[in-house]
Amino acid sequence: MMSAPVLARRAAGLRGFRIAAGDSNYFACLFDPVADGVSFTMVVEIFEPGGRTPPNTHAAAEECFFVLAGAGKAYADGVEMPVGPGDAFVLRPGVEHVVVNDTAEKLYCLTFMAPNEGFAELIRNGIPVELAPEDIAVIAGTHR
Repeated sequence: MMSAPVLARRAAGLRGFRIAAGDSNYFACLFDPVADGVSFTMVVEIFEPGGRTPPNTHAAAEECFFVLAGAGKAYADGVEMPVGPGDAFVLRPGVEHVVVNDTAEKLYCLTFMAPNEGFAELIRNGIPVELAPEDIAVIAGTHR
């Protein structure tokens, strides 16, 4: 079976997931191996005010974040880096990291991981989340 030559998504059609019930961040899935058969995972990660990732590392994957809106801090091997719109950073395999939204507004990051390393499965096996109109507006680039 031949795969589609082009995969496309529109912000309004994205599905959201929260990995676990108590998590303060959730994901709008753009492309991933589970739904699309690609070798990477690309999501918009949305951090609620005060939200954060748990400390984590990846054995082989590099994870790239590009801040679309909001502000916060990234910690990599204990080093703190303030982040805001237009900032990008890559976390290398084996580096323990945390991303924190320490503001009163949501933080939105375009997040890309390659190889997938089970990231898409973890997200898609989570809890479905209805994306808010403000989430769709940020992803579509129509917020302001």
